[in-house]
Amino acid sequence: MRAAATTEPGRLRIIGAALALLVVAFGAVTAWEVSDRFSAADNVVNRSQTLSVDAAHIYSSLADADTSAASAFLSGAPEPAEFRDRYKEDIERASKLLIEAATHTDSASTSGRQITELNKGLPVYTGLIEQARAYNRQGLPLGGGYLRYANERMTNDLLPAAEKLYAAETDRLAADSDDARRWPFVSLALGMLVLTALLWTQRRNFRRTNRVFNQGLVAATTASVVLLVWLAAGQTFARMDLKSAQTHGQASLKVLNDARIESLKARANENLTMVALGSVLTPDRKHDKYEMDYQTAMARLSTALDSARRLADNGAEGERVDAARASVAQWTARHKEARTADAAGEYGAAVAKVIGGADSTRQSFDAVVSALDVSLGKKQAEFSAFASDGRKALNGLAIGAGALALAAAAGAVLGIGRRLSEYR
Repeated sequence: MRAAATTEPGRLRIIGAALALLVVAFGAVTAWEVSDRFSAADNVVNRSQTLSVDAAHIYSSLADADTSAASAFLSGAPEPAEFRDRYKEDIERASKLLIEAATHTDSASTSGRQITELNKGLPVYTGLIEQARAYNRQGLPLGGGYLRYANERMTNDLLPAAEKLYAAETDRLAADSDDARRWPFVSLALGMLVLTALLWTQRRNFRRTNRVFNQGLVAATTASVVLLVWLAAGQTFARMDLKSAQTHGQASLKVLNDARIESLKARANENLTMVALGSVLTPDRKHDKYEMDYQTAMARLSTALDSARRLADNGAEGERVDAARASVAQWTARHKEARTADAAGEYGAAVAKVIGGADSTRQSFDAVVSALDVSLGKKQAEFSAFASDGRKALNGLAIGAGALALAAAAGAVLGIGRRLSEYR
């Protein structure tokens, strides 16, 4: 190397080799970093987003099944077909989603452990519900005890496991989104180094030969500039779209799912308040446990809807959240009427206020869930669209990086080779 550096041809060969090596390294590192970002963005679109949605549906299906079981029990024997069918659909949906989630989840992970717990506990819960129904059909009060025990299993075992599953999948979605939005700093730094080296080489040639352009080096510079601009622009647009997916979609989905879950909890506890007839008290023995749990869930529901309203726009999205909030206020007022009737000894009237048709808490609850379901569907579509656009911004960049790097390396070698031919 020292001997070669003492002559101009030797120095040109060293410069050509260094340029080719730098350009190839730029292309290889860019391809690697972009592939990593694209893989993370693809996970957001096709994997972690799907698993997060499925986890939310598992939770809501289990909570809704518990609500439907309590409503069916409260209606008396024979149970109304609509409650029975809804319970059956909820259990089947939760079971199917658990199987699908298990196929895409490592059994040793947090999500895998929660799925195992749910698969173990769900048959126990459904068995308790069937026992409660059997006793209820015979008119035996033991059915209420089995229903309350089933609710305890749901509240203490199944729903906490489903909540942990949802939290783990939501965290994974956020992690994938963060990975996809990370700047490829090494590639950008190498790109700037390559451009600096190419410009220095061309300036050196100009000073030694008085020739303005070297076609090979100009081609190499052009290819490098194209790759660097493509990299910066692609990552910028990907970051913007994925950030929009997180801000306008994921954040709203989180609070809307929270609101739906709390509405289901409140409804189940409201029904169980009527079933238990004050026989289940809080640890201090001063209050009805199910009534207090209902109040807690309703307070969390209102908080979640307030957060959803702050995230919503002033168009149709905001109107749907406002409609849900109005239905919650109506639900609260009707619940007070039902509790007043129950306290006055008018049990039949209180039950009608809870599970009847018009002017019942059931009607208000259905209105809340309906508004939330529409909002969740819209937000899910919005999230998917932004996330897909973010992934598309990186399409072809890894392959393009390799092709442009090879073209730039070839241009640099040919350009230096042109200068070397003048010494023969």
